[in-house]
Parts: sequence; structure tokens; C-alpha cells
Amino acid sequence: MYETEFWQLIDETREAADGDPDEHADLLVDRLAGLTPDDVVDFARLFEVRFRRAYRWDLWGAAYLLLGGASDDSFDFFRCWLIGRGREVFEGALHDPDNLAELVPDFDEEEDGDAEDLGYAADEAYEQLTGQSLPDLDVPEPDEPEGRALDFEDHAVMADRFPRLWDRYGG
Repeated sequence: MYETEFWQLIDETREAADGDPDEHADLLVDRLAGLTPDDVVDFARLFEVRFRRAYRWDLWGAAYLLLGGASDDSFDFFRCWLIGRGREVFEGALHDPDNLAELVPDFDEEEDGDAEDLGYAADEAYEQLTGQSLPDLDVPEPDEPEGRALDFEDHAVMADRFPRLWDRYGG
């Protein structure tokens, strides 16, 4: 599976789910279960690489503002949600997390930012296909988020780093 196919599956299933993260995950499992086990492993690896790329302090700061706080787990679920929003939103957020103010202008912290089940879609599909657990993907796991740590509680730091998100979701 190539990156183009990966993003196409993400986009098609999100659109079919009308953006509902739970429905999105269910539809993605169904689509993946129609592929070969090798394709599911490839999808899982592509997902995991993006998940790890998004493990950054600046993106965590943006999630903190959008969600009104972000624990380790909620940041993991946010990264799954971010991937689920598609390539344009994902890459735009990685380029500058403050772009999320425009990339997801209708963000609702009660409805958005949590797509834990998307992170397990490939695991479920692989198990349906083979009766076995997804093999190790051999994707290195960083010890710490990339970049310089931010003090999420320091309003001046957050307002300076994320001016558009701060205006909308901060102080």
C-alpha cells in the first residue's frame, strides 16, 4: 500500500461517516478487512509512522488549547483524530500547529479531538482476516515528544506560540 492509498482510505471512510470518529473507525475496519493481510500491515505501518511524527510538543500545546487540557492519553487520541482528518489537515498541523485554527474552524471539544478507535482499526481488521494479532511494525518509538517542551499553563507562552488558537480557545 502506498501513501496515496492510505490517505484515500482515511478520506473515504471519514466522509462516509460524516466525520463521526466512532463510525469512521468502524467503516475503516470494514474496508481494511476487505484487503490482504499484507496491505493491512502496510496501512498500520503508515498510520503508526504518522502517529509518531505527530508526537511533538508544539502539537501537544495546540491540542491542549483545543481540548481545554490534554493528558498523555488524550494527546494520543488527538493524534489519531488528526490523522483521521486527512492529509491536508494533518500536514498543515505539522507545518504549524496554530494552523488548526483555520484547518478545523468548527472544532468542538465535546465532539472532536478524540478518535482512539482509529488507532486500533488495522489491529481489528488484521485479526478478522487472520485470527492473529497484528505483527510488530518495527516503527521506532520516541522517548520524548520532539521539539522544545512548552509550559501549557503559562498563558503568555501559549498566547505567543499559538496566537490564532489562543484567540479562539485560550484565556
